[in-house]
Amino acid sequence: VQLQASGGGSVQAGDSLRLSCAASGRASSAYVMGWFRQAPGKEREFVAAIRWSNGGIYYGDSVKGRFTISRDNAKMTVYLHMNSLQPEDTAVYFCAAGSVGLATVRVGRAYNYWGQGTQVTVSS
Repeated sequence: VQLQASGGGSVQAGDSLRLSCAASGRASSAYVMGWFRQAPGKEREFVAAIRWSNGGIYYGDSVKGRFTISRDNAKMTVYLHMNSLQPEDTAVYFCAAGSVGLATVRVGRAYNYWGQGTQVTVSS
């Protein structure tokens, strides 16, 4: 499975961005697609995830109410709509995929496949 993330950029506080993660290869409909981020000097943080099969959605506490994850099954693409961006959202954002259980959907090491990161920079 190959994952291609795109859509990062530099924005002002309060702006919006949409990240995309396109999956190719033998991606299973049972997979969970997740977004994680890592800021310089900080640990990787769970952002959001969505289950291909039933659309089950999960969010990290720091993005609830501001970020929305969605999927396009036909395009095998997952989107992360980020609204009301703040400087603390600045990070490299990674998409990931794998056969992830409910208990570990927020755990990065539970995912089997990772895309390259895309930088999001939010200035005040």
